[in-house]
Amino acid sequence: MTVLSQPAVTAGRPPMVRVHADPGELAGWLAAHRGGIDAAVRRHGALLLRGLPVTDQAAARLAVAGLVDRPMVEREPFAPRERLGALTKATSWPEDEPMCMHHELSYARQVPSRQVFCCLAAPTVGGATALADAAAVLGDLPDPLVARFERHGWQLARSYHALFGLTWQEAFGTDSPDEVEAYCRAEGIQWAWDGAEGLRTRRRRPAVVRHPATGQRLWFNQVAFLNEWTMDPTVREYLLLEFGRAGLPFSTRCGDGGELDRETVDLINAVYAAHTVREPWQVGDLLVIDNLRTAHSRDAYQGPREVIVALGDPVSLPELPAHSGPPIPARPRDPLSRRSASGRGRRRR
Repeated sequence: MTVLSQPAVTAGRPPMVRVHADPGELAGWLAAHRGGIDAAVRRHGALLLRGLPVTDQAAARLAVAGLVDRPMVEREPFAPRERLGALTKATSWPEDEPMCMHHELSYARQVPSRQVFCCLAAPTVGGATALADAAAVLGDLPDPLVARFERHGWQLARSYHALFGLTWQEAFGTDSPDEVEAYCRAEGIQWAWDGAEGLRTRRRRPAVVRHPATGQRLWFNQVAFLNEWTMDPTVREYLLLEFGRAGLPFSTRCGDGGELDRETVDLINAVYAAHTVREPWQVGDLLVIDNLRTAHSRDAYQGPREVIVALGDPVSLPELPAHSGPPIPARPRDPLSRRSASGRGRRRR
């Protein structure tokens, strides 16, 4: 194994190592330095490798194969992604709107412990994948807020319908209601069919977890990102008027069922902002993050941006008792009536 240079750690920027490898040497270089990369990610929570020849999808596949032991396929995305086998393109999101801090798939029972980003085209302005340390965020949140979420977890409700956001067929990757119900049953998700085309789901997940390797307590959830108060205000008002609160594409609460006010959501996002680091993308950049320890977001941008993403090395979250609140309202489903849908909710930071 070849020794990896010590990452440069600069205030406001993620740990970075400048490297060099010719196109035909990528797989060998990663194999020789895998131990050093893993050690740097364990120490810092993330590592940016700059200078590698990761400039097309074939090279991205080689890079991911060298850095991820057990690839994962995403289920229940919150926005469209173009799939490329075990890889995906970055989430389709309005270029002029930032994406708030979150941990990938923190609403699932099994979550990726590793996430890899490969930059194939860098925007001319903005577009960085910003990062925030989950332990530092936890440490700066008010103790009563942390205690409440640590005790009760967080709750995510989703509403799928044909007029706005993802349809349930797109989110679950199937046209079979039976498969959706089996998946929800296995994942501890409550569900209710909403007429001919709709589906509503609700689940509870831990909001504070311990890192499986270090035992460090981490703020690990999407309670602020997927909350209605992070939506564009105009879109939020339209959706509430058209569908009501129960029909919002996403909605989060404390796991005890208590609603979150705007001040609380803004506070969480402000703490994230205080701990955010970023580095503008360059073509060939390879960013490796510990998904439990490090939250990520995406800045608004201009110009072409192509970032390939891979998830892998899953770990299981602690189990929480099923939500004890009222059942989700349901309307009979007509299996003969289906339509496709397009569009998505726009969210602000």
